[in-house]
Order: sequence, then C-alpha cells, then structure tokens
Amino acid sequence: MRSPKQSVDLGRGLLHALRNAGIIVFYQSPDLQVQWGQNIPDGWAGGDITGKIDSQFLPLASADRIMDRKRAVLATGTPDTLEFRDNTPDGGRWFDMWIDADHGDDGTVNGIVTTVVEITERKHREQTLRTLLREVSHRSKNLLAIIQSIATQTGRHSSRIDVFLDRFRGRLQSLASSQDLVTSSNWRGAMLSALVEGQIARFRGEADDGVHFEGIDVYLNPNAALHIGLALHELVVNSMSYGALARPHGVATLVSILQAGEDGESTLVLTWSERTNASRLEDHKQFGSVALERVVPLSLEGKAGFTLDGDRLDYRLEVPAGNFEIE
Repeated sequence: MRSPKQSVDLGRGLLHALRNAGIIVFYQSPDLQVQWGQNIPDGWAGGDITGKIDSQFLPLASADRIMDRKRAVLATGTPDTLEFRDNTPDGGRWFDMWIDADHGDDGTVNGIVTTVVEITERKHREQTLRTLLREVSHRSKNLLAIIQSIATQTGRHSSRIDVFLDRFRGRLQSLASSQDLVTSSNWRGAMLSALVEGQIARFRGEADDGVHFEGIDVYLNPNAALHIGLALHELVVNSMSYGALARPHGVATLVSILQAGEDGESTLVLTWSERTNASRLEDHKQFGSVALERVVPLSLEGKAGFTLDGDRLDYRLEVPAGNFEIE
C-alpha cells in the first residue's frame, strides 16, 4: 500500500506525463459540471472549464451529442468512445474522446472521467490519403482508356496477330517508359528533353545521336507526357523503318519552340523533320499516322499534321498552354 507521500508523488508524475503527452482529462459530477481538468485547450472557455457543462465550452452541435452519450454512461456505467470536432478559428480541430464512469466502492457511479486526445494531424493524413487514392483511381482510368485506344487502333491496322502483338507490345513499352518518368516526379509530369531521350534510348541506345533535339525545354503535365511519348515512339519507329534512321548516319531533328496564340497564351510547337523515302510510306495510313494526326492532338486539344515535300518529311504538333510549364 502506498504512503500518502508516494500517492502525491505518483499523482504529480502522472500530471507531468499527461501534460507532456498533450492528453486532456477532466472530471464531471453526475450533473455534468466539471470538477477539475488538466491540459484544457485555451479555445475551451479560455482554458478554465471548472463548474461548466460541455455545452458551455464545446460547440453546441458536438456538445449535445457528447452530453447524451455521457448521460448514458452515467445510467449504465458502460464506457463509451466517440470522435468530435470543435469549431476553432483555424478551421476546426478533431479529437478522440473516451468516457468512463467513476464507480464508488459500493458500485454506484459518482461521476464521469473524460479523456481527450487531439487527432487533427491524423485526420489531415487520412484526407490526404483519400485525395491521393482518388487521384490514382482517376489516372488509372485515364491510362486504361489510352491502352484501350492503342489496342483498338493497333488491331484495326494489323493484318496478322503476330503483327498486332509486335506493334502493341512496342506501344505499351513506350507508354510504360513515359509513365516511369511521370511516376518518378510524383505525378507532376516530365521534362520534354527527358522524354525524348527515354523514347530514343529504347531503340537506339543512350549514346545515339541520330535524333537532334533543339529549342526550348518545357515541363509536360502527365497527360501530355504520355501522349507526346507515344508520338515520339511512332516517329522513331517509322523513321527506323523507312526514314532517316533506317540509313547509316541518318539524322532526324526535333525542334521545340513557343508560339504566341491569339488569346495571349503560348503554344508549344514541336516539329520532327527528316529525309525519307516517300515511295515506302505504306504505313502512312495505318496506326502511326492515326496516332500522330488524330489520337495525340485530340488528347492534347491541339493540332497536328504531316508535310511531304519530295524526300523531306515534317511532322508538326501544336500543344496548347495548360499541357506544359516553362521552367
């Protein structure tokens, strides 16, 4: 059995522990008047709630619910827990509350012991997680829609299953390469130069100089990175089939410039130029052309088109503001 001094020392130690842990504790009589409290927030009646009931120091909506639960604990002696929010000027704080009956030696309920812990940071983390999960779900649906479009267009312009599988696999790998860049940036997007390097390196190696990138470098948003990456894939594949990259020391050029629009916003203009063999452009009406002239610009709300002049091929893609940032 503890001596009076030990009991005092224990009580003092517990009070210090409560204060350090930020735990709020107060005791109420059966009429729910507070008899004493520790670590009471300043926002609750200036930090002094002695003699008050819950509705006098907590928001009325929360207080009514809390008092009903406390009366039930007084009547049954059964502990209860709940979550509530106060309406402080900073937008409100969240708390977990534990309500326990104080039983006397004869089993009667003498009062209520209330323990409260602030959980605002946890609630903010939960809200952030929910927001992230919704964003992941949204982006996953967008990605699946892109894959579905690729599969449909690839199948439409493939005469045999082996041709379909080869083309579809290459386009998925292109999409995965761009997606890696987007994911590594925490879904912010990708630099145009990094996107170009990554798509070329998949076929030509990192040290290859067959494609010259010139002009302004911009930061593409995730949607723009995925679709421009797909366009670059098609341009490189087509060029390696019948264009400049099909010849030793052949060179293709990608030029990036900003062009002022009528609305005052800047448009990113990408132009791919190379020497090619016009007589071998049998794939021009197949998926490569569909992706470059329809799928990609439509997804970016931009414009695109090919220009053939003798043995010179130019592909121009206009990317409106909102798809990129200038760094």
